[in-house]
Amino acid sequence: MPRGLEEGRLLDLRVYVITDRSFRGRSHEDVARAALEGGATVLQLRDKRAPARQLVEWARRIQDLARQAKVAFVVNDRVDVALAAGADGVHVGEDDLPVADARRLLGPGRIVGASAGTVDEALRAEREGADYLGVGPVFPTATKADAGEAIGLEGLRRIVRAVRVPVVGIGGITAENAAEVVRAGAAGVAVISAVADAEDMREATRRLREAVDEALKERGGVPPWQSPEP
Repeated sequence: MPRGLEEGRLLDLRVYVITDRSFRGRSHEDVARAALEGGATVLQLRDKRAPARQLVEWARRIQDLARQAKVAFVVNDRVDVALAAGADGVHVGEDDLPVADARRLLGPGRIVGASAGTVDEALRAEREGADYLGVGPVFPTATKADAGEAIGLEGLRRIVRAVRVPVVGIGGITAENAAEVVRAGAAGVAVISAVADAEDMREATRRLREAVDEALKERGGVPPWQSPEP
């Protein structure tokens, strides 16, 4: 069983929803609840501006929702917040705490995910102990100002082929192109605005889940926490 999950839960990366409170006045909890109702399989709390005390409060609420739904919940960057809230783990970017340090602080019992945009970054994160990789941006995106240039589906394929840990595609992903990302070898898709800025967040998540599940079925029903070469 993957690290960081108990109670019979698996690290199911099919539909990975990152909460964001910059859309339509919605709270992190609003986004998390609707995403879970729509079939999200991982939640991530991401907020670069909020103070630690507020982050811990939000993280505890979302962790409770995630545990009830039996899905994984991770905190972006903040190992201290993840530990205080009892989250399943963290996700770190290239400018955040190094994967090896996050792993040392969290121990072997929690999830550490890492961002990667190149094969070298992906291999380094894997060596340092990442359980999965968020790879992208696959398509152009305006949601994250620091996302860099899109790597495209071929860039995603190169990284999938280079590593053994599962890969989640991120960046510019919608229900319309999610299947392409999975066909390129990803174990799932990660989204922010596709859910948080949707008129109906639950329905937006449901459509993503449907697209991903159909693409995985085409790949032979491979468990979503595995990422074989396409």
